[in-house]
Amino acid sequence: MGWWLFKTEPDSYSIDDLARDGDSPWDGIRNYQARNRLRDEVRVGDRVLIHHSSCRTPAIAGIAEVIRAAEPDPSQFNPQASGYDPKSSPDSPRWFQVTLRHVRTLPAPVPLAVIRTETALQDMELVRRPRLSVQKVTAAEAKHIQLMAKSQH
Repeated sequence: MGWWLFKTEPDSYSIDDLARDGDSPWDGIRNYQARNRLRDEVRVGDRVLIHHSSCRTPAIAGIAEVIRAAEPDPSQFNPQASGYDPKSSPDSPRWFQVTLRHVRTLPAPVPLAVIRTETALQDMELVRRPRLSVQKVTAAEAKHIQLMAKSQH
């Protein structure tokens, strides 16, 4: 089992939305490096830290599991969708999605500002390359984040 961090804007789709829905396609990725990771590296059974970004307090808010491997993101073919890509076709899709299932909402979100102060997390992509929407996470980093969430009560 691998670990990842996926970013989302909570105004668009939050950990609470995933908890309500149970599972959901993780669509709308329009960055080539993030796409390549979804398509080539993310596997069924991998765990995902859900990070709320572009909000008042960016934070890791929950955990999900990949339950469906990468497949073409249908929004790229829909001219009415915000993720429409006229250069993409069903025969040669450019963009992919995976499906996530909610595992748990963390007891307390772990703010990015706090993560940046943790010596044990200084090598996280979230600290080094914060803009990427699909990031690798080590098992040790994931465990540390979960411990931080428990201790913030």
